[in-house]
Amino acid sequence: MSLLDPKIWTDKILLEGWTSGGGGTSAVLEPATGATLGSVGLADESDVSTAAARAAEAQRAWAATTPSERARILRHAGELFDRHAEEISQWLIREAGSVGAKASIEVHTAAAECYEAAALPTHPSGEIFPSDADHWSMARRCPAGVVAVISPFNFPLVLSIRSVAPALALGNAVLLKPDLRTTVAGGVALVRVFEEAGLPPGVLQLLPGGAQVGQALVSAREVRVISFTGSTAAGRKVGEAAGRALKRAHLELGGNNAVIVLPGADVAKAASAGAFGSWLHQGQICMSTGRHLVHESIHDEYVAALAEKAQHLPVGDPATDQVALGPVIDQHQLDHISEIVQQTVEQGARVAAGGTSDGLFYAPTVLSGLTSSMRAWEEEIFGPVAPVLSFSNLDEAVELVNASPYGLSVSILGDVGQAMHIADRIESGKIHINEQTVADEPNAPFGGWKDSGTGSRFGGAQANIEAFTETQWLTMRPDIADYPF
Repeated sequence: MSLLDPKIWTDKILLEGWTSGGGGTSAVLEPATGATLGSVGLADESDVSTAAARAAEAQRAWAATTPSERARILRHAGELFDRHAEEISQWLIREAGSVGAKASIEVHTAAAECYEAAALPTHPSGEIFPSDADHWSMARRCPAGVVAVISPFNFPLVLSIRSVAPALALGNAVLLKPDLRTTVAGGVALVRVFEEAGLPPGVLQLLPGGAQVGQALVSAREVRVISFTGSTAAGRKVGEAAGRALKRAHLELGGNNAVIVLPGADVAKAASAGAFGSWLHQGQICMSTGRHLVHESIHDEYVAALAEKAQHLPVGDPATDQVALGPVIDQHQLDHISEIVQQTVEQGARVAAGGTSDGLFYAPTVLSGLTSSMRAWEEEIFGPVAPVLSFSNLDEAVELVNASPYGLSVSILGDVGQAMHIADRIESGKIHINEQTVADEPNAPFGGWKDSGTGSRFGGAQANIEAFTETQWLTMRPDIADYPF
């Protein structure tokens, strides 16, 4: 039997076992063709209540499990991702519209996230404090308890596992709500791996559903931490609801990321980096390059080089053809992209390449002749569109970058000395010198500033420990202290 045998999960959710959900079912669609790939179960608010109660009970036993046993299960999960990489990749290709290379990277990154998390159970987790009192004074990190993970459609597996794996490794139980459009790749695949790895029942549960399920997860009494990845608008609602309930919400939100191409930069290499940053996975990545700031001395040459690449990148069904771009996720997203491009052209911009679509396939697009007040410059497009704007000096470039309410990822291409001076002035959670904007590694902290989120709450031991544990102060003395009462 395969890992993702439909007989296991069709029309079901995972509580302590695979069962029908109270929310009915939902078809799994292939964006490239419109074909139905299967059917998943949907949870409702009652299922969330049941799952949260079961998770709280299962978490206590899981937290008491030895560190070596938790580490073993995480390592085994990583091995299973590697072993079943081809099967999971096919779901990422067909359900999420990923090209083959992106799907492969995503599965192997999921394995790496598990291997990295396997080190957390034995990571030092306390401090000793000097004290004037006649006692030992220390702090220790304890599991937060039940963690809700709400993940999006674009990198459905990675953006689930990067929270699920460390949360589990640190002794928490997890309730996972993937995006309905990618429930198999972003949910079923992950929980099936952990089932096969030997994770005890109830410690990880799968609750697909709509906004009402997300609201129920945030408000469930047993849930203490919410890890949310998605749009800034939705993240504000999650953060507001969590704040009212005095819960921690780790929010990784939108971005309108910039590449700065400095004077004297190698235009061919810069255009290659810019193309990759804007068009990988059809631009549907929070780190995608949404703004190209190019020095006026090389602006026209850069636009021409970028447009040349756009005109020769193949677009099509990644399940059947060797393509660079697949489909966008659905008609709503396509309409959003088209509307922004059309309105920006009406504002006076020029289409240097692309600007057309066929079904859900949107051509890689280059826009030039922009001003900073045009819609394609100001908004996160989340599509394969590269708006280009020139700048005359480095101060202007810094001002243009920092004018955005977002602050997730910035790329600076060209002279390293100039780039270092600029980097000290940029308001962004990530800065990449002579690399493009789309980058993530399991052992590196990841997160955005300003409207892009609540900072680095993903990746790396320290960020993960802070995200998914609570700090407890503990004192100890050899005998009961004497008190004046």
